[in-house]
Amino acid sequence: MSIKAMILAAGRGERMRPLTDHCPKPLLRVRGKALIDWHAEALARGGFSELVINTAWLGPQISSHFDLQPNQDGAEKLSISYSHEGADFGGALETAGGIARALPLLGEVFWVLAGDVFMPGFEFSEAAVSRFVAGRQLAHLWLVPNPAHNPRGDFGLGADGLARNLAAHDETEMPRYTYSTIGLYRRAFFDGLPELPAGNPQGVKAPLAPLLRAAMDNQRVSAELYEGPWTDVGTPARLDELNRITES
Repeated sequence: MSIKAMILAAGRGERMRPLTDHCPKPLLRVRGKALIDWHAEALARGGFSELVINTAWLGPQISSHFDLQPNQDGAEKLSISYSHEGADFGGALETAGGIARALPLLGEVFWVLAGDVFMPGFEFSEAAVSRFVAGRQLAHLWLVPNPAHNPRGDFGLGADGLARNLAAHDETEMPRYTYSTIGLYRRAFFDGLPELPAGNPQGVKAPLAPLLRAAMDNQRVSAELYEGPWTDVGTPARLDELNRITES
C-alpha cells in the first residue's frame, strides 16, 4: 500500500508576526533548517516520499522552496502535490476543511501533520501504518505531555489505547495529553459529512477537533504517548529558545 502524507502549511501564523509577515511559518528556520524540511526528511527516511502540502499564506514560497531542493537529506526525490487553498478560495480552510479539500490527492490511509511543529526524533514507520491498517479505528493520534501553554491538554488517553473526549472541566483522573498534530487517518474518517465532501468544492472552513471528538465518542480513535522532544513553534520566543539549544 502506497501511503501519502499531508503536511499542513496553510496558516497565517499570526502569533509569529512580524516573522511571518514575509515568510510562511513552515519555512522559519530551526537549527539551520526550515521547519517543514525536518518533517519532509523524516517522512522520506521512513519510506514515505509522496507528500501533499496545502498552502494559503505566501503559498508560492513553499512550492518554490521545494523546487529548489530536489533531494532531502540524501533520500530519494520527494513527490509533492499541492492543494493551493489561498489561490482557490482566497485563504486557508482550517484543518478539516483543508484535509477534505486534499482528499482526492490522498489514499485510503494517510499521515497528517502540521508543518509548524518541531518533533525531530519522531519516526514515521511502516510498522505503525500496518498496525493502523489492521485495526478498525478511523484515526490514530500521537499525543505528547502537556506544554506550559496547554496545561489541561486536548484529549484523554485510556488504558485501552483509545483517545477520550474529555471536557475542559472534566475532573476525571484519566491522563490528559496534547495532540502533537501527527496522526494516521482513514479516508472514511471524513465520510458521511455532507458539509465536507471529498474535494471540498465550496471551500468550507472547518476545524478538525470537533470531528475527532465525535469519533472518540464512538470509540473510533486510538492514540499513544510520544515523549520525545516536541515544540509547537507558535511564538517568536519558542523559536528563539529552540535555536539557542544546541544538540548534544
